[in-house]
Amino acid sequence: MSESEKPSRRGLLIAGAGALAACSPEPRPGGGPALITQPRVMWRLASSFRSNLAAMHGAAVRLSQRVEAATEGRFTLRVHQADELLPSLAVLDAVQKGSVEAGQTAGYYYMGKDPALAFETGVPFGLTPRQQQAWLHEAGGLALLRERYARFGVINFPAGNTGVQMGGWFNRPVRSRTDLRGLKMRIPGLGGRVMDSLGVLVQNLPGGEIYPALERGAIDATEWVGPFDDEKLGFYKVARFYHYPGWWEPGPELSILVNRAAFEALPRGYQQIFEAAVRDAGAYMQQRYDAENPAALERLRQQGIELVPFSRDLLDAAKQASEGLLDAEADQDPGLRRILEHWREFRQRSFAWFGLAERAYAEFSFH
Repeated sequence: MSESEKPSRRGLLIAGAGALAACSPEPRPGGGPALITQPRVMWRLASSFRSNLAAMHGAAVRLSQRVEAATEGRFTLRVHQADELLPSLAVLDAVQKGSVEAGQTAGYYYMGKDPALAFETGVPFGLTPRQQQAWLHEAGGLALLRERYARFGVINFPAGNTGVQMGGWFNRPVRSRTDLRGLKMRIPGLGGRVMDSLGVLVQNLPGGEIYPALERGAIDATEWVGPFDDEKLGFYKVARFYHYPGWWEPGPELSILVNRAAFEALPRGYQQIFEAAVRDAGAYMQQRYDAENPAALERLRQQGIELVPFSRDLLDAAKQASEGLLDAEADQDPGLRRILEHWREFRQRSFAWFGLAERAYAEFSFH
């Protein structure tokens, strides 16, 4: 981490002063200085991601640093990478049980528990990063999803976006939807269910198991994130064809999950500092990806990879299947139907706006 990336202790203390005041007693009689009596709090945060993923896991580390700096070391979060304390896909269970106070993960990993959680991360042919964050923070999406997480005794905090993802690594090119039949692919969430409907044999492997599965032929393809992470994980060494775009994850938002009882036990000042630090860590994650992906893609090209766009017939079939799966889930759950309709209304309005000036600029400039 460079000096410019390190948290500014002075700046954080100033920013957190108002919040910390809530934890301080009244001034002493006679005008003496107030005694700071914030409690010492030590949390464990389990991540679904390995420490070599500098943007994802790095955002959890940054959160820890921000909280500790703003509280002068009185509130600390010890960050544990995937599989250090618990399996990478068991974060929600651990936070719910209170085995750890917090976790960094993706809501769509837990669709089996509640399909609505996919909307927290993102669903196929959904919202871009800015749109996803606008829906969550300003349009009411977060409030709807917190109602679902309340069933688990958990509070969710949006905490970083990867940007529009790539479509993944394949050991043979996919030129049309018919090439998907019988393909063995690692892909989680609703995107995996869409691929399943198109004839793909879907697997949901944690990050640490993907490379060996590709290497030994247990899977033929995998999606992950984009050039910065994919290069680190070495997928280009065992699969040459790099497809795009990642239509199932056009703007996936990761989350910090917190045990509700643990959060409510915090002083109000600590709660405010934690929430501000999560937003800061989320901004860091997306900025890091946007800064690192261009150079990483160029390095991958120098390794002889082949960039392959998904065909229009595949995209059309996948979109139709995705909308059908969303409706089928919503038919079984009125609460999910409410989220879906809210989300679709926002998507329609947001696409109309982004499809005007931003699209015109991108079509002229991005070539």
